Amino acid sequence: MCRYLLLFLLALLVACSPAEEPGTVGVEPIGAPAMPRALAPASHGRVITLAADPWCPHNCTAGAALEGYMVDVAREVFGEAGYEVRYMNVSWARALQLTREGVVDGVVGAFVGDAPDFIFPDEPLGYSQINLYTHPQSQWLYRGIDSLRGQTLLAINGYSYSPELDAYIDAHLQNQERVWILSGPAPLNRAIYLLDQHRTDVFPEDRYVLEWAIRQLDDVAMPRTAGRLFEARTYIAFSPANPESPELARLLSEGTRTLRTSGRFSNLLASYGLTDVD
Repeated sequence: MCRYLLLFLLALLVACSPAEEPGTVGVEPIGAPAMPRALAPASHGRVITLAADPWCPHNCTAGAALEGYMVDVAREVFGEAGYEVRYMNVSWARALQLTREGVVDGVVGAFVGDAPDFIFPDEPLGYSQINLYTHPQSQWLYRGIDSLRGQTLLAINGYSYSPELDAYIDAHLQNQERVWILSGPAPLNRAIYLLDQHRTDVFPEDRYVLEWAIRQLDDVAMPRTAGRLFEARTYIAFSPANPESPELARLLSEGTRTLRTSGRFSNLLASYGLTDVD
């Protein structure tokens, strides 16, 4: 009961926290413990708690009619195994921290590069194509990392984009003319608006996520694709602090294969306008 109360209070605090000021870098205090250190690892009984920021259609807003195909798959697979899945939204950096500490069981929508110390299933749930986007009037094209010179790159705190771009972001983190970091539980729409308002030059994002977000916004033009950056498999990844994580990863892999074989996986994807080849 104590654990569930703490998770509820965490969600309440996130919902009530103020947005960061424009231009600030790394404002979220991700190094501070989010929960008491004495809290036991997340899985107790038959409940699995997953966390992420909204990254629709892979994973969407918790409690929405469409929570994302990855969440749908997790609910079906773990439901068959007798688990209840609880899904919550926090910032991506916070989701990684909570999972690493064992406060929650896993993160949804992870690349291996996001958290190589986590426990990953053998079977991926999805596929991500990361493009670089600009304002529609821009003529800039991505021709490798060196071509970012003279551009302001907008990135989201805690995200992994590609090995090269991650290293570039780390190298220029203190120079806001080169790299500008957004924090918070739902920074995607703000990033799109900043790009649309010419307040930044380049924004990397998953193709499907950006297209989904633009369809929900009436007053923003589709950004221009300036080049493909990276392609990666996407996963639900589990806490290295939880001894049950290898078993959870195994269950998810086997269950995902079963859903693919039966055609159920394709039916879940179709709810989001996707196919398994995506």
